[in-house]
Amino acid sequence: MRGHHAWRMRHAGARRTLLSAAAVVLLGAILIPTANAGASTPKVKNPICSHLGQLGVSAGAHVYCHGPFKPFRPSRVSAGHRLHPASSAPANVDAASTAEDVAPSGVRGYGQSEESVAAVGKYVVEAWNDSTSFSANCGAPEFKEELTGYGFSADGGKTFRDEGGLPNAACSSGWFFQGDPSVEGLTRGGKTYFYVSSLYVNFNTGQSDIALDACQVTGSGTGAVLSCNLEPTIVATGASGDFLDKDYLSIDPRRGRLYATFSRFSFPSASNGQIELAACDISGARAANPICFPGSFNSPYYVVQTANPNCENEGAYSAVNTTNGDVYVAWEFNWATNLFTTACFGVPTRERLAYVPNSCLDLSATSPCTSPAPVRASVKIVSMDSALIPGYNRFPMNDFPRIAVSPKAGTVTIVFNDASKPTGKILMQSYDLLSSSSTSFTKVQSHPVQLNNNKGPTWVFMPGLRNANSSGQLDVIWFDRRKSNPSCEACTDVFAAMHVSPTATMTPTANVRITNVTSNWNAQSSDIVPNFGDYTDDFVAGALLYAAWADGRIGEPQPFSAHTAG
Repeated sequence: MRGHHAWRMRHAGARRTLLSAAAVVLLGAILIPTANAGASTPKVKNPICSHLGQLGVSAGAHVYCHGPFKPFRPSRVSAGHRLHPASSAPANVDAASTAEDVAPSGVRGYGQSEESVAAVGKYVVEAWNDSTSFSANCGAPEFKEELTGYGFSADGGKTFRDEGGLPNAACSSGWFFQGDPSVEGLTRGGKTYFYVSSLYVNFNTGQSDIALDACQVTGSGTGAVLSCNLEPTIVATGASGDFLDKDYLSIDPRRGRLYATFSRFSFPSASNGQIELAACDISGARAANPICFPGSFNSPYYVVQTANPNCENEGAYSAVNTTNGDVYVAWEFNWATNLFTTACFGVPTRERLAYVPNSCLDLSATSPCTSPAPVRASVKIVSMDSALIPGYNRFPMNDFPRIAVSPKAGTVTIVFNDASKPTGKILMQSYDLLSSSSTSFTKVQSHPVQLNNNKGPTWVFMPGLRNANSSGQLDVIWFDRRKSNPSCEACTDVFAAMHVSPTATMTPTANVRITNVTSNWNAQSSDIVPNFGDYTDDFVAGALLYAAWADGRIGEPQPFSAHTAG
């Protein structure tokens, strides 16, 4: 057996809670499937489970609390529509295999979503939430019991091998990877490594952590394989009453650092999301076996933003200025609470940006700097989170910002969807990079620039952005319905604004279609909510842009990939 696969049958033990989705009720805006009378339940549930009617949290948190979901609205098949093949679009590849979607009992799982992607040379890793885990126990072949799945390509994304669930030796002790993956890659000493982070939850005790698997490419050429550590690396630990949510990785290859941002929900106090940063050492021999701070230490490494007493902070993403090692963090303020908490009804929803200088990022249990980050900016937005998007089974929608640093342009940029036009805009706002003596951000544009160039009322949402290309330009992807028609209101593509200067002040004259087949979201079967995730992702490697998204062209959401000249 190859790589880590030889270990896959050795770890029988704790059974994850599986709650039936046969009956679904709506609590506020949250779906609560009733429990099957024969199903076991966790000995201890995390306190976040009693607050889901007031907070917006990840799919992984919902699955932990309530098991697999069914859509809150029935799927409707739109007849008579015409799908739109695009011969000019890049090749689209399903990074997963439907053969892997069958649990040991013979039950097929429907739906993979929430993709992340990274590429190093010809090697590509894409990760996702995998509904196969809903019907698999600890010790299942290919670690099918893990909600976090992943695929590997050794030929530049032309083909992928579905690797199953992320390896995890601790499931027999109640620990499971619980989705919301993020992927980063690194070449060190002639070897290639990938890091896949995820929520990491104990179903026996209710403890909530963030963890990652370090994976190494072995072999060469198209015969190369990816082998991941069986023992997860703990990135950050939740104390009693904490739930750590929405992890995201960024990397500083020059200094051998890997950073993770996430939201910490603490009960009974500070429940509305504290934005934190963790730092991992991946230098030298640590590339294969990272050590992270705070790791298993309960105190935060660096607090970017303390929790607001009433209004939620969520959706934190980070980017590194690889020239000097500074880190920038963006997140959304007053997401979901702008709908569910009366004290926040009069508080503007904002995209926020903070600066963390490299001098604050020592590899120690806690940062040497006082936090929260003192230098920050914000953009007031019109939130889309109350939108019921046709064919999309998640409510509320999100406006989380994505972020990239362009050292060549001297900018840090956030992109986000905005509902100042009811069906959405994709907006970009850039700022000058800072120094340790800076006291404020300087805007590059006087107001955000629209990146989608369609003229009609078209749904556009969930932008993806990771890093600048070698020319300092940005490539941004998003879900887009400009190809839909009256008989197919949920027909969805992925479009991109490519080679965008971070200093641009005008909408690009052209957008590029990434999907080569339109996906009808109203004609899907999905066991997972959100059926098409709550983020897309892209990654620039060399001259190529790699895009990752959930695609329903086969009748259920699958993790697709495409690459084109970036």
